[in-house]
Amino acid sequence: MFARVAVLSDIHGALPALEAVLAEPDVAAADLIVLTGDIATGPQPVEVLDLLAGLGERARWVGGNCERELVEARTGKPAAIEVSNWAATQLRDDQLARLAALPPTVTLPVAGLGEVLFCHATPRDDEELVLVDSRPERWAEVFAGLPAEVGTVVCGHTHMPFTRLVDRRLVVNPGSVGMPYGGAGAWWALLGPGVQLRRTRFDVDAACARVAAGSGFPGAAEWADEYLRSRHSDLDALAVFGPGDGR
Repeated sequence: MFARVAVLSDIHGALPALEAVLAEPDVAAADLIVLTGDIATGPQPVEVLDLLAGLGERARWVGGNCERELVEARTGKPAAIEVSNWAATQLRDDQLARLAALPPTVTLPVAGLGEVLFCHATPRDDEELVLVDSRPERWAEVFAGLPAEVGTVVCGHTHMPFTRLVDRRLVVNPGSVGMPYGGAGAWWALLGPGVQLRRTRFDVDAACARVAAGSGFPGAAEWADEYLRSRHSDLDALAVFGPGDGR
């Protein structure tokens, strides 16, 4: 049973944002750090993966759609997003092998929450959409077949933090560390004995300058300006993603 678990999702290769979260006292003191996918696709993929690898057994990794796309891009199937194809060319073979081997879900006991299932998008798929306002039938569909003892599901993918009940199960989305929709800062969650949605603020101007200077991605400055500054609101994102949940 883990007393405190820090959940970091959708880091997207943003090293300054990740460093800010890892410096948080509650993250440093957590029994475990769970990474719920979309870890490296962004302007600093090698540096982010190396930093996380240094956490050793303190970190549990879950694969997301971007991990799958990075592996596919290296093996001849280009991704739809330019930064994904660039990031795939940057990774070392050992990093690519690690991403290829990541499990789609991890289930762990957390104090106060019982059995918690961690996934990227949903327990059954790494890119399908569920949102804070998804209808009950949609939630029932994506949770079909889950073991009864799983009382909490933690998912990422949509970059917007929320908690809500779904037919007696607690659902938690920690938001995004590197590509937040709805407000600048690195968003994450602390589990045990309850759930805390947290935001770590950092010097966004300095972070954007650092990414622009330190990344070899041709669009690094524009990427940092768009995503580290959180140019897209949560309502913008809901309008784009909403049709994808079948509403």
